[in-house]
Amino acid sequence: MLHRPGAGPHGDHRVKREERRQEIINLLVEHHAVDLDDLAKRFAVSKMTVHRDLDELESAGVLRKVRGGATIDAGTQFESDFRFRQLQEADVKRAIAEAALDLVEPGMTVIVNDGSMAAVLGEALLTKRPITVVTNNAAVLQRMQGESGVTLIALGGTYSDKFNAYFGLVTEEALSHLRADIAFISAPAAAGAFAYHMDERIVRAKRAMIAASRQACLMINSRRLGHTALHVLARLDEFDTVISDSTLPADMQSALEGTAVTVTIAATTD
Repeated sequence: MLHRPGAGPHGDHRVKREERRQEIINLLVEHHAVDLDDLAKRFAVSKMTVHRDLDELESAGVLRKVRGGATIDAGTQFESDFRFRQLQEADVKRAIAEAALDLVEPGMTVIVNDGSMAAVLGEALLTKRPITVVTNNAAVLQRMQGESGVTLIALGGTYSDKFNAYFGLVTEEALSHLRADIAFISAPAAAGAFAYHMDERIVRAKRAMIAASRQACLMINSRRLGHTALHVLARLDEFDTVISDSTLPADMQSALEGTAVTVTIAATTD
């Protein structure tokens, strides 16, 4: 008989609990708020069970409990928090990472920026060994430690728990002394001719990565297209490639007309 880790009554309960909490996250992503009574009915569980789910998700920093339910604030720390994004749309991240891999050859030096999508790419880059990976992404650093065929260059800086990465003057100074074949840059918003980010520290680090690379690739979830944030990260034509999981909006297509930017649509599994 095939053994499934976590099988048995306790294991099945754990899986159901994790699936329920993932669905709560999905509902928050879509609606930005959930109602306690609605959740109890949806999952056929007690309100106390839902309270425990929300308590644990709030402890993880991915939502805010309010009277009668929970909420996230679009564009604020809850939606941008690495722990929250890590739980979102794994299929899209894998598809974009796989498309990005086509730009990488063994022997290259690759810069990987912060973010949950970049963390998925970091895992995929192991198929391109031997490779040199330069990153400020703590998830990528942890995954690649001790891997044969990987030269891992950790960018120093001040650690951000919110973004699970390192930023600041130390990060930017280190990048100024490096030269990579390609930098993979993710962004939480893009519209018209620009990619955007809400955090000034991260904008500076990403710009330094672009400057330190022979070419740059923007990776962006289609759900983020058509949105802006406080700071301009870069013009779209500063990238050599833009990868998303859906056709770009008309204003972005228009901005890229006549440029040498390659747009790649990553195929997701239905």
